[in-house]
Amino acid sequence: MYGPRRARPLRRRSRGRPVIAARSVSIRTSAQSLAPVTRAARIRRYSVSGLCAAGAAAAALTLAPSPAHAAEPASHGVTTAGVSATGVSTQADALAKKAGKAASDSDKLDHWIRKSLKIMKAEGIPGTYEGLHRNIMRESGGDPDAANGWDVNAQNGTPSKGLLQVIQPTFEAFHVDGTSKDLTDPIANITAAANYAADKYGSIDNVDSAY
Repeated sequence: MYGPRRARPLRRRSRGRPVIAARSVSIRTSAQSLAPVTRAARIRRYSVSGLCAAGAAAAALTLAPSPAHAAEPASHGVTTAGVSATGVSTQADALAKKAGKAASDSDKLDHWIRKSLKIMKAEGIPGTYEGLHRNIMRESGGDPDAANGWDVNAQNGTPSKGLLQVIQPTFEAFHVDGTSKDLTDPIANITAAANYAADKYGSIDNVDSAY
């Protein structure tokens, strides 16, 4: 009968193999303990390299013109800007001339109305500046050469003309002495129309539509 068997030393059981295994474990343990430090260093190195590469690529995209832009002539933008500036300048000049003409026409109309009012007052013809101006702007827009070529009067051969769109027969019947015999003369047209309106409506101020 045998007693309890002793565990034999590991070295005697396997010729060196356990020793090698132990060393492997030791090496593996050392590698595992150093791995985080090494990995972190590598990550930092790769991160810096990646950022540098990305920065260089972004700079290249920013600085390098696109193929479409590179194909355009260098003077294209300047030419377009020049044309635009010329167009704006031309429009500004046109608007300035138009505004100047409107101001000039307004001054002329004011003069014609005031002079007509003096004649009307001397002749006892009622009417105010507002009444004359309102009707003039409705009838002709302040244009002494305005003419109506489509209404019934025009069809009958007597088109309405002038600031207050008077027909020739009415102008002759209500013409005010001391004014021009020309139907389209601004002052003669205004005073004759005011004289006619006073006879038919009491005053040019009472006229708010075609008369």
